[in-house]
Amino acid sequence: MLFLSKRDIPFYQIIPNGYVDIHSHLLHGIDDGAKNIYQSTYILERFEKLGIQKVITTPHVLKDIWPNSSETILKTLEELKTVLTPLGVTEIELRAGAEYMMDDLFFNRLKNNDILPLHQNYVLVEMSTFSPPINLKEIVFEIKLAGYIPILAHPERYSFYQNNLKEYDELKKLGFLFQLNLLSLSGYYGKEIKSFAKKLIDSNYIDFTGTDVHNYHQLEILEKGFNSKIVKKIEPIMKNNLIFS
Repeated sequence: MLFLSKRDIPFYQIIPNGYVDIHSHLLHGIDDGAKNIYQSTYILERFEKLGIQKVITTPHVLKDIWPNSSETILKTLEELKTVLTPLGVTEIELRAGAEYMMDDLFFNRLKNNDILPLHQNYVLVEMSTFSPPINLKEIVFEIKLAGYIPILAHPERYSFYQNNLKEYDELKKLGFLFQLNLLSLSGYYGKEIKSFAKKLIDSNYIDFTGTDVHNYHQLEILEKGFNSKIVKKIEPIMKNNLIFS
């Protein structure tokens, strides 16, 4: 294996064959991700060259800010897919789910069966980075009642839980699986989140990974790769994403 230095392994060298990215914001113009169709296509082209086989992109669904509907998401997906082949992006498979904030809008969408799962019955959810939902247990009950398995996006970024891992045990008992942002391991969100991400990995809390790429800058950081010690820990977890193939 080639090294950028004694410590750093570039991202393309650690991507498992058949890897599926289950968290990104690459549908143009509908949230804080890619601003236009050309940005979306460029990032997908880079993903393809990195060796990512499939992308299930996940625009935000967030009341009063990005209240995207399933119809809006799927319409934008089809628009993007029409330009990929003409622009030379032919090998990567593109699908769409959503990253649902666990708010009142999500609660109503669940009751109306208006949900875009990642794959089969897996649904990607998040909570505010300031505090968990007051009615979290009720929301999880409704998720499971509707037949879905909740995957909690970026648990390493919820600072209100960082001093008490027992809270993560409770989330696991409620039925959550955990998806780590690979960018957290690069230090993109800061040293504290990087350190806590490693702690969650070492404590065997993490089930899946995702890039959470929104833009060119994040892509460039991701491509640089990670410390070789981190790579040894994250490679087996990345292989778990193959279930979304």
